[in-house]
Amino acid sequence: MALKAPLALTLGDPAGVGPEIIVKAWQALRTSDAPFVVIGDFQSLAAASPAGASILTRVGSAGEATSVFADALPVLDMPLSAPVVSGRASSAHATMIVRWIETGAGLALSGAVSGLVTAPIAKAPLYEAGFGFPGHTEFLAELTAEAPLEGARGPVMMLAAGDLRTALVTIHEPYAEVPALLTRDRIVQTALVTAQALKRDFGIAAPRLAVAGLNPHAGESGAIGRQEIEIIAPAVQALRALGIDAVGPKPSDTLFHPEARALYDAAICMYHDQALIPVKMLDFWGGVNLTLGLPIVRTSPDHGVGYDVAGRGLARAESLIAAIRMAAEIAGRRQAA
Repeated sequence: MALKAPLALTLGDPAGVGPEIIVKAWQALRTSDAPFVVIGDFQSLAAASPAGASILTRVGSAGEATSVFADALPVLDMPLSAPVVSGRASSAHATMIVRWIETGAGLALSGAVSGLVTAPIAKAPLYEAGFGFPGHTEFLAELTAEAPLEGARGPVMMLAAGDLRTALVTIHEPYAEVPALLTRDRIVQTALVTAQALKRDFGIAAPRLAVAGLNPHAGESGAIGRQEIEIIAPAVQALRALGIDAVGPKPSDTLFHPEARALYDAAICMYHDQALIPVKMLDFWGGVNLTLGLPIVRTSPDHGVGYDVAGRGLARAESLIAAIRMAAEIAGRRQAA
């Protein structure tokens, strides 16, 4: 199904691999049903293109992107005021990086674009400039907080690769702080948002959730931790009482092999690496990061800015291509609903 409006793709950190993988993604998708418009600095994209600016075109609105997409990469040009050195972080770019994200979110909220895909940002240079959010996920939740949303509200971070989807109860938190952050209500809310997204965005009529434990062996009946007994198991019981097909707590070391994955549609994970390591082991180059529980569609590649390879023509675009395709699929399902 053709989208009523293109997707928006924010440039991310211009000194990272974002410009290069965006050009490569356009080359791969230019004849597909997933047109997008880039929000960012035209010159950074031109510098990352082997053909220079000849494959780019400035557009005055997102709506112009679809008609030109097969012939040129459409760009809503919002220029940088400071020079870019590939591979070198700079807080001088922070204001525009943030403005690109704000613009993309605004276009998605207005319906001018069908969804938002975000190229990677580096957090340290943004923090140096006063950015007050842990990352894209939390910032987009703030930008969309006033927009109406039917059902449970996030943000919930999900990672997806192949037949594996993992959703996080805690995200960018020091591991020493995770146990204190886990509550029954937080787990239940994460699972409700996830189940809602599986129905609406993935077309799974009766989602099955597997809830991971926190401790090794899911606490071994309390011998090596009581969070499973006191927090996680009660959350699973509450979910089942709400009509959600949830099981757990499950030991995470036996949760991600192929036979186990066949028994659930998403795993609810307690902390960052519990969710990200299995996804990246399964498909490091093709994983997608989604934000669930927002009134807009949002995906991103499941990797960082790649300063070590930026500007060298070595960056791989598979994860960004997968993120664009997934955003288009989800937007198409919402459009058809």
